[in-house]
Amino acid sequence: MSEVLSWVFAILFVLVVIAWYLSYTAARVDRLHVRLSGTLAALDARLVRRAEASVELANSGLLDGATSLILANAAAESLEAPSEHGEARELAENDLTEALDLALTPEAVSSLRSTELGEDVLARLASACMRVQLARRFHNDAVTDVRRVRRKWTIRMFHLAGHTPMPHTVEFNDESPEHLAAV
Repeated sequence: MSEVLSWVFAILFVLVVIAWYLSYTAARVDRLHVRLSGTLAALDARLVRRAEASVELANSGLLDGATSLILANAAAESLEAPSEHGEARELAENDLTEALDLALTPEAVSSLRSTELGEDVLARLASACMRVQLARRFHNDAVTDVRRVRRKWTIRMFHLAGHTPMPHTVEFNDESPEHLAAV
């Protein structure tokens, strides 16, 4: 009888350890998904701030009319792009980066630096561009972590991620114009 009880306790112990491991792993996957949501929200906020700083530069009257129009249109498209990250959002952000490259030539930057308003607008834009780069990197690191953890066989076998779709990295050109970096 004692041998049967020891087997029952051993089996119960193993089941409790397995249940604890699965519960711990599910909580870890959930925490990673929460972190991922936070990094995506931060990236969205930084993209909006970059677009707003671009609109501010376009409306400052410090750039020529054509350049201001191109920059304002690209920033408006970025602000109006769908909030979910996909091809349309990435194209809008690429267009804004290209418009910033076009607007911020060395001559334009030196001209902007000659005024207090221009210096202020450039500083805000440089800060916004740098924060976009950091936010996108943090988000893509979080995506990599989630994907790495979700590839484990226990998570797939026991469906510990539920029906949450596999996240994807956000890919667009977020490089600051090289002349802006010197601000």
